[in-house]
Amino acid sequence: MKDHKDAYGHEVHDCLVGRAVYEIVERDDGYVDAHPAGGYLAPYEAWPQSEKEAMRYARGHVLDIGCGAGRHSLHLQDKGYDVVGIDVSPLAIDVCKQRGLRNALVMSITQVSAKLGVFDTILMMGNNFGLFANKLRAERLLRRFHAMTPAEAQIIAQARDPYDTDNSFHLEYHQRNRERGRMGGQLRIRVRYQRYVTAWLDYLFVSPEEMESILSGTGWRTVRFLGLGETNYIAVIEKA
Repeated sequence: MKDHKDAYGHEVHDCLVGRAVYEIVERDDGYVDAHPAGGYLAPYEAWPQSEKEAMRYARGHVLDIGCGAGRHSLHLQDKGYDVVGIDVSPLAIDVCKQRGLRNALVMSITQVSAKLGVFDTILMMGNNFGLFANKLRAERLLRRFHAMTPAEAQIIAQARDPYDTDNSFHLEYHQRNRERGRMGGQLRIRVRYQRYVTAWLDYLFVSPEEMESILSGTGWRTVRFLGLGETNYIAVIEKA
């Protein structure tokens, strides 16, 4: 990723040095949202209860996909786990290393393979079930993860239910997606920060029911949901 496209990396770097940062997310229908980016470096004490609970299910060798500024990876590393964090943002990986994460690599979700190692837990926190982008890619990558992990492996994935809203712009977007043959919560977005802007990317919000439908036939199944009723929920997923 070229530096001018690493909007996320620049914002978490500025958070690291103490600046007040707002992340701008632009959707392909023109909808724009802004929110403080400081949460990417939030200490454990400030996490939602569902995230704290989710960390208790981690075990063994851990792969953190889309590790961002490394808060989940660092928490588990401090607990004695062997963690590898990956992210497409070079500057975010640099932030992880500055914060003390020992194993951090610039890598996308589509590059994950058995060459990276054997992992007992795959983390997809920070709504990173969305990195699957769409149903077909999710199914393909889930089958790959199944083939490259041991029998007791698990995925701990955070997601957002797109239908838990009464915002008319979101509801119109869901309908627009369906008319185009896409899932309702299949977003096309880019992130802006100062003069930096990412490439357009697909990002997938799913309901718990949609998640279970995607998992069906991939060799994985949900065994519990955490934080249902909150803005974001977490699924603990094991091999079927």
